[in-house]
Amino acid sequence: MDVKPTPSVTAGGDTAEPGTAWAQAGRYVPPPPPRPESRPLARRLVAPLGTLAGVAAAFAYVGTVDPNEPGHYPVCPLLRFTGVYCPGCGGLRSAHAFVHGEFAAAFGSNALAVTGYVIFAALMGVWLVRAVRGLPVRTSVPNTWWWGLGALLVVFTVVRNLPFGSALAP
Repeated sequence: MDVKPTPSVTAGGDTAEPGTAWAQAGRYVPPPPPRPESRPLARRLVAPLGTLAGVAAAFAYVGTVDPNEPGHYPVCPLLRFTGVYCPGCGGLRSAHAFVHGEFAAAFGSNALAVTGYVIFAALMGVWLVRAVRGLPVRTSVPNTWWWGLGALLVVFTVVRNLPFGSALAP
């Protein structure tokens, strides 16, 4: 006659089947790391390389068409109607200077945009490396990070429009 063993109770009060890693160790054992994807390399690289190509094309366009010359780009509506600099004001001039290697001028036009360029480059590097290795990319961002980013944009906008923050104005 077969007798099925009863589940054991661990220290935390959870039950575990006898013979499992949980029951053997008496504690939680994390699952194994994710397996690399079995899709071909070319297919795994479509999304990151497509994104990189789009951003590179946008930077190439802004690098060739100077935003400092009037008539090429629309004027910021917030600046035009209120005289208040938005967080993006100076972003095109910043991108133009960044493409031409004038990093101090780029930072002076929009410091937040240059920080965004660097963060984007780092995230693209992570995405490309993980795609080459066949590892998944986690895209969940906690709500607190989004609220923090929103607060940073508000503070940046307010400070760059005050007299003591004129160094942040484009």
